[in-house]
Amino acid sequence: MTTEAPVLLLAPRINETGLQLRTAAGLRGLRARTAASWRVPRELLGAPVHVYGGPLFADAVGRELGLAVLEPAEDWLARLPRALTGRRVSATTLAEARALRGPAFVKPPADKLFAARVYLDGGALPGPELLDGDTPVLVSEVVRFRAEYRLFVLDGVVRAGSRYAVDGDLSVAPLGRDGSQVLAFARDVLAASAAQAPLPSAVVVDVGPTDHGWAVVEANAAWASGGYAAGPEDVLDVVLRSSGPAAQLIGADVPFLRELPEVVR
Repeated sequence: MTTEAPVLLLAPRINETGLQLRTAAGLRGLRARTAASWRVPRELLGAPVHVYGGPLFADAVGRELGLAVLEPAEDWLARLPRALTGRRVSATTLAEARALRGPAFVKPPADKLFAARVYLDGGALPGPELLDGDTPVLVSEVVRFRAEYRLFVLDGVVRAGSRYAVDGDLSVAPLGRDGSQVLAFARDVLAASAAQAPLPSAVVVDVGPTDHGWAVVEANAAWASGGYAAGPEDVLDVVLRSSGPAAQLIGADVPFLRELPEVVR
């Protein structure tokens, strides 16, 4: 009896990370393919599938494929101690954020429902005609990250990483000589997270130095995150765990399941 090889299914609009993962998957003996559309390929129904792409793609195919798709809790960043976030962060609603009377960095915690950026006040946020007031948001003090690093984490251990920004501008490079500082801070973050603000077993955490020390930028779903200069083989390990067959889900990851809609064709 032969075991069917897992499939890595990539979103139709494949990016550079997707290309790297497709190659890494093929070298590992996985079947890798790029979806031709936002519909589930009929021949993959019942197969062991993992996905890589944005939230819209996961929502379009995930339920029909029987996937367990992991993402960090919406309030994860707000639950970390300020010593690690480097700023005040609150998890609230868009209605509450619209009442802000001064500048703040505001972002949707998961899906990109509106631009994540500094807003001069709450009146600059999307109005009720665009988004409901109960839309979850994260509101934080404005800080300047001198550099930003992406870390792919599996079972509480950093498996791969890359620099992706300097002073807010895209600047991709391996961890290099900054790696020891990045990883040392990451260990503190992951230890605190395990105790106070758990993460899924496979996740992406972004960190970086500010003018006042190291701080957490945010956490994101690995199946929807760019790998930049991180090693594709290790990134693949994290991606596969973050979005795979529901039958392979481990119990500790149940609280981090993305609610996948039923898509009516």
